[in-house]
Amino acid sequence: MATHVEDEEAQEELKTFKDLGVTDVLCETCEQLGWKQPTKIQIEAIPVALQGRDIIGLAETGSGKTGAFALPILQTLLENPQRLYALVLTPTRELAFQISEQFEALGSSIGVKSATPGRLIDHLENTKGFNLRSIKYLVMDEADRILNMDFETEVDKILKVIPRDRKTFLFSATMTKKVQKLQRAALRDPVKCAVSSKYQTVEKLQQYYVFIPSKFKDSYLVYILNELAGNSFMIFCSTCNNTQRVAYLLRNLGFTAIPLHGQMSQNKRLGSLNKFKAKSRSILLATDVASRGLDIPHVDVVINLDIPTHSKDYIHRVGRTARAGRSGKAITFVTQYDVELFQRIEHLIGKKLPAFPTQEEEVMMLNERVSEAQRFARIELREQGEKKKRPREEDADDAEGSLGVRKKVAGGKFKKKKVH
Repeated sequence: MATHVEDEEAQEELKTFKDLGVTDVLCETCEQLGWKQPTKIQIEAIPVALQGRDIIGLAETGSGKTGAFALPILQTLLENPQRLYALVLTPTRELAFQISEQFEALGSSIGVKSATPGRLIDHLENTKGFNLRSIKYLVMDEADRILNMDFETEVDKILKVIPRDRKTFLFSATMTKKVQKLQRAALRDPVKCAVSSKYQTVEKLQQYYVFIPSKFKDSYLVYILNELAGNSFMIFCSTCNNTQRVAYLLRNLGFTAIPLHGQMSQNKRLGSLNKFKAKSRSILLATDVASRGLDIPHVDVVINLDIPTHSKDYIHRVGRTARAGRSGKAITFVTQYDVELFQRIEHLIGKKLPAFPTQEEEVMMLNERVSEAQRFARIELREQGEKKKRPREEDADDAEGSLGVRKKVAGGKFKKKKVH
């Protein structure tokens, strides 16, 4: 049975990482990284982890979960150095890469190395000499999402080949039935550390909706991007194909847009993320692969071009903006087919959202140019599909390698125009 950590007075007293029992060398690293005070989940989880207990951590994205499990692991590794020490499972490679970076940053003073081997089962079955028999810690981050993505079989296989004598940390945004089942299978007498039991969005997030006919969705998107020019945007689409299509569409109209979705190679995905982080691209188009966990500090506006089918995903998507005390905007497109899904979102967050102000006449004036860009985008998608069928052909999935289509079809017509 899981026990609870609910002593609020104790939380108030614990103000520093040293108070939590973190060793001096790691406290200094936290300070160098700008981690002035521990977050709520760190306050609850770190002392318990340092006592050697298994943990169920219930916390939303952006709550400092990585520090909550990385610091205790690094501290015990410092006391008992060995080669292969901890295994962290995440639902996406982007999140794995980000966690790897944080481990290396936190462990820089003690020479910690981490790797992101990708699909672990492939390594266990196909890499000669690879095994997990020395693992002392297992972390499952975003466990609800790992299980929702149908990785249950893989998780079961991993649990069978790692030592039973280990510490296990399970972090999840929600406590689903699948997560409860995993808890029973993988954890021993865990302590439950919960910092948020209800779904909510931060106060500094301004949330709006736009009700539009579905056939004018692209025109309204271009209108809003123009209205809010100068901001950085994350635009969420429901499919990889639509993410790619809209990236081509926007680039044909002169916007610096770049996609991130599951059909891109890993190098391309990280490349897109790094270009957006470095602000060399102002628009990141993404599927829900980027809705949770990724820490991109400068997102000003989140646009749900395709409304999420699961209301809880709305919380994670809009959580990409208004982070760390900053303000931000979220705009959700609602077509005639999305009304019920939108009402579920409003019910979940407990508020009615206002409409984002738009001028229909101005939107309609964009239609002709947007239609032309849509046509070019379809041609580029088709060409990309044909390239992928050819052997040893490099994919152009960053929406930048196949812009020659514009020159062939229209003599670079859009290149010289600016959308007003």
